[in-house]
Amino acid sequence: MPALDPILLPAPLAERLTAEQRSAVTEAPRARRVVILAEVLHLSEPDARAALAEATELPITTDLRVDPAAVPILPARLVRDFHIAPLLIAGADETQLHLATPWPPDEVMLDWIATFTARHVHWHLAPAERIGQLILDHYGVGAGSLDDDEEDPNLAASSLTTGTDVEADEDAAVVRFVSDVITQAIEDGATDIHFEPQEGQLGIRYRVDGLLIPVPVPENLLRYQDAIISRLKIMARLNISEKRLPQDGRINFRVGGNSLDIRVSTIPTIYAESVSLRLLNQKREAYTMEGLGLSETDQQQIKKVLAYPHGIILVTGPTGSGKSTSLNAFLRQINSTDLRIVTVEDPIEYEVPGANQLQVRPEIGLTFASALRHILRQDPDVIMVGEIRDRETADIAIRASLTGHLVFSTLHTNDAPGAITRLVDMGIEPFLTASALELIIAQRLVRRLCPHCTRPAPVHAVKLNDALEILGLDPAEATGITTLPAAVGCDRCRKTGFRGRVGLFEILRPSEELRDLIVKREPTRALIQCARAQGMRTLGQSGWIQVRAGLTTLEEVLQVINVSDL
Repeated sequence: MPALDPILLPAPLAERLTAEQRSAVTEAPRARRVVILAEVLHLSEPDARAALAEATELPITTDLRVDPAAVPILPARLVRDFHIAPLLIAGADETQLHLATPWPPDEVMLDWIATFTARHVHWHLAPAERIGQLILDHYGVGAGSLDDDEEDPNLAASSLTTGTDVEADEDAAVVRFVSDVITQAIEDGATDIHFEPQEGQLGIRYRVDGLLIPVPVPENLLRYQDAIISRLKIMARLNISEKRLPQDGRINFRVGGNSLDIRVSTIPTIYAESVSLRLLNQKREAYTMEGLGLSETDQQQIKKVLAYPHGIILVTGPTGSGKSTSLNAFLRQINSTDLRIVTVEDPIEYEVPGANQLQVRPEIGLTFASALRHILRQDPDVIMVGEIRDRETADIAIRASLTGHLVFSTLHTNDAPGAITRLVDMGIEPFLTASALELIIAQRLVRRLCPHCTRPAPVHAVKLNDALEILGLDPAEATGITTLPAAVGCDRCRKTGFRGRVGLFEILRPSEELRDLIVKREPTRALIQCARAQGMRTLGQSGWIQVRAGLTTLEEVLQVINVSDL
């Protein structure tokens, strides 16, 4: 390997950079240096890595597989701090250790590795993201955060803690680990984190794209279980001595330039308290109408109703189906300086510029109903109620929509016509419901296929017809279809085949005929038949359209849309 110059850059590359550019590269974290190098050289990241490989004579390895036998050789903290991973290379013997790194090693790295192994080390360049995933999979989330300094004196010098008190070191380790778990969840795009005590272990799971994913954890995690739970309760300002009753709190967590509002809920279980965290990025970019996945026809239909001066617009669906996201996209669509917009939410998930947003606080009596009653005295043009949970809130929202206000809100129902029956069941008079409702949207979120690895796969005709029948579609829709998109899995989607989510929508604009049925208290089935007869596209039809467009799979649609929803 050519000698490294004093600023840790291979000489051939250092000559191509100014002093300021060299400083920008070498002062960046090791995992980011290739990215910075690509920027200053105006190259793509792969091309910058190729230039680095040429300058250092190190090979680039794309088939990254961890050598399980080599995992125990290096401490997790060293692997994490230097961002390296032991590789399984064909033909390698026990005297060799192959390590993947995003940036060539320096003398400090070489000295530390020599401290733990006498093997001859071979270096391979690889993408930092892929190395990070290998570290997560094989060393666990927060790799090395809970390493015992007192049991590993060689590594104590590089520890983030400097005190000699064992309890202080353990406290710092727990703080570090909890921060690592939350930071990793943010990087993975998780919406929830669940700490779940089980017999003999503390499980951690992330909810990513609507599905729960088990998180690899350090082997010694159980030892720190009580300390981790206490740390979370302290962060959420909960009573750490109360372990018999459920508690709710919140954490304001800052990472990078983002501030997250984390909702914390604890419940007592037979082994210990289970803690759930919901991550709400206060600065995340809100969706536009186009970003929701709405077709052009659906957008035009919704925009027409958004222009109305009064009426109520409802978005329905289960928890986590994106209802609040859709409402905020609608608010942004109509937001202007000549409209006074007031919202009452729990929690406030997005900031709407120019809007007056109110957070409910039931513990002091500030509920949706009480807040809505006061909002009406603020002379609003548009009101958004985060959720209609009871008759009082529903009654005030309906009457507000009939007295010159455009009202947005959400309900928990399976389909759009079901929202009408739900309001009547709450005690709202049918004639008021029929007069106020202008638009009802039922929605679901399905996982979006990874654009980098999705491939067409042959379909079985009988199974396809059965699936279409379950979705309430005409089997003729399968005519001429021999292949459909299928999930494959790659490094970019972490072998899942999916990346992100896309919406399915059922949009109902009540007609005069439908309003008459509402006043007559007709059952939901009659309302559904009337809506479909007048052209309402069902969730099943919307899902089939997204499958045909190559955005998701038929299996995913069937999983998200239950038969009971149809």
